Amino acid sequence: MPLRKDFLWGGATAANQCEGGYNEGGRGLANVDVVPIGEDRFPIITGKMKMFDFDDEHFYPAKEAIDMYHRYKEDIALFAEMGFNVYRLSIAWSRIFPKGDEAEPNEEGLKFYEELFKECHKYGIEPLVTITHFDVPMHLIKEYGSWRSREMITFYENLCRTLFTRYKGLVKYWLTFNEINVLLHAPFMGAGLYFEEGENEEQVKYQAAHHELVASALATKIAHEVDPENQVGCMLAAGKNYPNSPKPEDVLAAQKADHDNYFFIDVQSRGEYPAYKLKELERKGIAIQMEDGDLDLLKEHTVDFISFSYYSSRVAAAEPQDADESAGNLFSAIKNPYLEESEWGWQIDPLGLRTTMNDLYDRYQKPLFIVENGLGAVDTPDENGYVEDDYRIEYLAKHIQAMKDAVELDGVDLMGYTTWGCIDLVSASTGEMKKRYGFIYVDRDNYGNGTLNRSKKKSFYWYKKVIETNGEDLFND
Repeated sequence: MPLRKDFLWGGATAANQCEGGYNEGGRGLANVDVVPIGEDRFPIITGKMKMFDFDDEHFYPAKEAIDMYHRYKEDIALFAEMGFNVYRLSIAWSRIFPKGDEAEPNEEGLKFYEELFKECHKYGIEPLVTITHFDVPMHLIKEYGSWRSREMITFYENLCRTLFTRYKGLVKYWLTFNEINVLLHAPFMGAGLYFEEGENEEQVKYQAAHHELVASALATKIAHEVDPENQVGCMLAAGKNYPNSPKPEDVLAAQKADHDNYFFIDVQSRGEYPAYKLKELERKGIAIQMEDGDLDLLKEHTVDFISFSYYSSRVAAAEPQDADESAGNLFSAIKNPYLEESEWGWQIDPLGLRTTMNDLYDRYQKPLFIVENGLGAVDTPDENGYVEDDYRIEYLAKHIQAMKDAVELDGVDLMGYTTWGCIDLVSASTGEMKKRYGFIYVDRDNYGNGTLNRSKKKSFYWYKKVIETNGEDLFND
């Protein structure tokens, strides 16, 4: 069973990491704008340090990012040259509703995305749109406390109705929340949550999670009502957890870590809170406030497909303090001695992608969509901006081969594959530009210096061939 004939090949970006134009076109300020590069970034994204506006001491890379707001036509033409038939992007909530709680949307923001989607269709590229890729308008954070407030469901519903109605016929693939499980690990970046002194953080996070899950189910309901052609997916930051040893306690720790990951998707795909999470919340004394109809909404409006990001696998142990730590992503992890690491300490595990795909498909029996996969690396361009990024080609080729094995050998149903950061953009975890993922080099450094000129890397031509052959020619020169 080879890849589908209509397999969706492309790349992925996020508005806050590539658009820039933070104060143009009527756009309002969002949580993702006020996260700086540097040592304060982690305390801010985890909700431990308050940063609700810009100051003069920090550099904020999202303000301009790679200026795709003004250059999207040039960038989409390059994606088309590679042969993309899908492009995953996200909507900046504060472009559509600058404050978040307005009754009427900002027409200039709606028009921007309409033109962008039309530009995609000009080249036969299907937009795959993330409704919320971590964005929360700052007004909603200051006035309502972000997703800790039930009122957020109404504001999100208004956003979704506006998008589904305006872009009917232009967009049919939607994702409700990007990496929804990041809410537990980077609450301010992932969901606009800042914690006041003495607040019960676990209680706040799980209440916010419930509000997002209800909002996601409501979005799925509305999408299907507005256009039965719409397909709505959830989105998980995925990666199989291996036990650190065959010791039963480590095996249980790995299962527990997987459960923490799958909780959100269990609700979005199966339609109910899993027993393991209800028991855990009970033990922790966390009582989620629910309203009548919440559980019915979750049950009746599950997602059509499961999308996920995959960069690396993880290792779990019953006593992690006794094991060596890996740098990992936003998730703390233990070093796996059998794997190589990237320059940022992320463990490279192509076979782990196949394992993860099998786990997800066995668990949910719904089509999968890999919407992020890639290697963050330092690229050194020549005088023409050309980069010999064989390390990136090797990483992606091995992961695509593992993906194909999951489909062809294991029978996993896979809709498509979009590499992360198909054009260089600002890193979500570190805020760096030097941590590059793209097939297209962007001349910009960590602190905003550079021409922003685009140039093709070696991987650009490699990926073009991969798409042309529907994944059959992975190791071309």
